[in-house]
Amino acid sequence: MKTAACLESAVKHSSIDQTLREQYDQLTPRERLLADFILAHPQDLALFNTAELARMCGVSKATVSRLFKRLGFSSFREGRTLARQLRHQGVPVVEGGKRPAAFDAHLRQEEFNLHQMFQGLTHERLESFADALADARRVVVIGFRNSYPVALHLRQQLIQVRPNVQLLPQPGQSLGEDLADLAAEDMVILVGFRRRPQGFDTLLSNLARRDVKLALVADSSLVQAGQKAHWWFECPTDSRSAFDSYATPMCLVALMANYLLNASLESGRSRIASISHQYAALDELSLNSPELD
Repeated sequence: MKTAACLESAVKHSSIDQTLREQYDQLTPRERLLADFILAHPQDLALFNTAELARMCGVSKATVSRLFKRLGFSSFREGRTLARQLRHQGVPVVEGGKRPAAFDAHLRQEEFNLHQMFQGLTHERLESFADALADARRVVVIGFRNSYPVALHLRQQLIQVRPNVQLLPQPGQSLGEDLADLAAEDMVILVGFRRRPQGFDTLLSNLARRDVKLALVADSSLVQAGQKAHWWFECPTDSRSAFDSYATPMCLVALMANYLLNASLESGRSRIASISHQYAALDELSLNSPELD
């Protein structure tokens, strides 16, 4: 299919704006007017139709169509659809050349993401999750690629409050050995943000069929798959810059850890005190402010 071929080509060339830069010297003067606008405002490409884009750039609709056909698309609409698909899949799309996204716009997007996440949460759901988390015999946290740092941080926070929290996959290792003995007394927290590796869907389906409590933390691209889990936590990662933002999942990690502590306050406090004692005994942490010369 033409769209699939264009998607493969765009992924290869990173984004439409990079392809435009590569072909810029071959463009006509009118096409360059259009190209200059797209290069300066790539994040706005999905907002306009052919007529609107032509009017804003002072060119004809035929020029718009001709430019996108030069780039390998059947129409402007196909190019606009591709831009949406790429960003939705997490492909870093440069906005505005070398200039970063506007500071205020970035802040507003972060605030919007947090608001969206909290709208999807309830105190009751977090409490039920924390109760199950406290009662589980073993907790396994799984994350790949960009999800791995979130999973690592979640494991590090949970293990402050309760024992037997495992992070997977271990470097260079497969998953089968560690998942073979999962049982109903265990919980798996699967973190899966977009641009997931091959095999993720198979893993999710496998875990959903197992007799194990399953929580899924991901962006909206897994909202349908979230129905397979006992707990679904949606974290928007949209950003006004080229790269996704992980502010919302890190915020969720803090919420999960705090709810777990409240669900197991006595044992949690005792464990925190014991860990602090070990920090001191091993002299692992520097708690004093460094002296400056």
